[in-house]
Amino acid sequence: MPPSKVSATLAGSRMGVLSIVFFTVAAGAPATIVGGVAANGFAVAATPGLPLGYLVVALVVGVFAIGYVTMSRHVDNAGAFYAYIAKGLGRAAGAGAGAVAVVSYLLILGGLVGGFGVGAADFARRLTGADPTWWWYSAAAIALVAALGLQRIDVNGRVLALLLLAEVTALVVYDVAFVAAPGPEGLTFGALDPSVLLTGSAGAILLVAFTGFIGFANLTVLAREARDPRTVIHAAAISLLVIGGLFSASTWAMTVATGPGSVVAAADRDSTRLLFALAAQRLPATLVDVGNVLYLTSMFAAALAFHHVCARYLFSLGLEGVGARWWVRTSARTGAPVAGSLVATAVSAAAVAVTAVLELDPAVHLFSRGATTGALGVLLLVLLTSVAVVGFFRRTGGHGHGAWPTTIAPALAAALLALVLVAAVLSYRTTLGVAPGHALGWVVPSGLAGVFAVGSAWGMLLKRAKPEVYARIGAGARATVMRSPEALARR
Repeated sequence: MPPSKVSATLAGSRMGVLSIVFFTVAAGAPATIVGGVAANGFAVAATPGLPLGYLVVALVVGVFAIGYVTMSRHVDNAGAFYAYIAKGLGRAAGAGAGAVAVVSYLLILGGLVGGFGVGAADFARRLTGADPTWWWYSAAAIALVAALGLQRIDVNGRVLALLLLAEVTALVVYDVAFVAAPGPEGLTFGALDPSVLLTGSAGAILLVAFTGFIGFANLTVLAREARDPRTVIHAAAISLLVIGGLFSASTWAMTVATGPGSVVAAADRDSTRLLFALAAQRLPATLVDVGNVLYLTSMFAAALAFHHVCARYLFSLGLEGVGARWWVRTSARTGAPVAGSLVATAVSAAAVAVTAVLELDPAVHLFSRGATTGALGVLLLVLLTSVAVVGFFRRTGGHGHGAWPTTIAPALAAALLALVLVAAVLSYRTTLGVAPGHALGWVVPSGLAGVFAVGSAWGMLLKRAKPEVYARIGAGARATVMRSPEALARR
């Protein structure tokens, strides 16, 4: 039995500015990024320049957001990048983008629940002396995320708000402690030296920094459930300031605590324990333990946010006929996309199971490489979206917005993002931590390009075999009433 029009429509008018900001910043996982990804980033890039990387990426994403948010007023679709690219670059390209988006976000989701399991097992080991199995904790996280994923999205917003406020507070306390008691080099801004971006480490720095911004797309994924169109604009500005400022300040404070010249060696030695090792030298043990707990809740909050995004992408693909029709099923009680939520849960569970059965290192193969690969896929989508914004407004006449938000800013963003993407691909082996010449350095980027090609080919096949489905690609809510290309043309 096909879903009703009511059940096929996501719950609307429930999210205000702060709710969307919480989802966006929580998806960036502040404690996880600073305590885990950034610490590894110092070691992998072999440079203290990560704080500058966050500022540069914040600037690039800010330029991108100008066109992105402007176009959001004309896109009624929970599939964000997929819908934007379909409207600006063509429906076949949109289908390819949808495939890359789903794969990338599912990789990130699987990495987060895997990282949660590793972190929880490590924390339990330090507290009890026992040797717990990591995947039990990952399984518990998957089950809880699945349960919350079927609830009303505004309820989940409150959960994320509490977790996010706690972890940001802890990071600020740590930052103040690091700056108040600097390392042997004193209070220095050496980590912000622009010359670091002229080295061979630039690509690794920028890709690692970009991982902190991959939740930014949540702004328009959740736009259909916003209370007012201006909500997304305000949430974009606040989110960008919070993410860029917090990550840059926190990583800079870490370089102050060790000294810019010593942070790489410290990261090599302590890895993801670096943040807490530095805190333990300056703060009571209780605050360090609280930070450890919030590190775990940070990963959980990010997993919950990405679970919602995955479910809504699948909902959009199902609604328009690009994906399986049953993906469009939602809960009549909560408005949550039930089918998409179940798919996201199944895939993340399978990723954990395969990693456990093959006895792979979950910290490397699931968390680090999953998140890095997902980030590279999202970076590709952001670049294509910038180009799509220009194409959309050139084709539709600009809708009275002016040249800056419709052409100049998105074109500039596309150029900057292309530079970041090229640098990231060229240094991808370094980012993964594999030897020069290792196959993963080219297999992973090529694999993402292959996913886009297969998705685009599927779109072209739909154009020939099911033109009425092809006509609905990127249509969003209108897909429920469209029946043919002629109907699309009339609209």
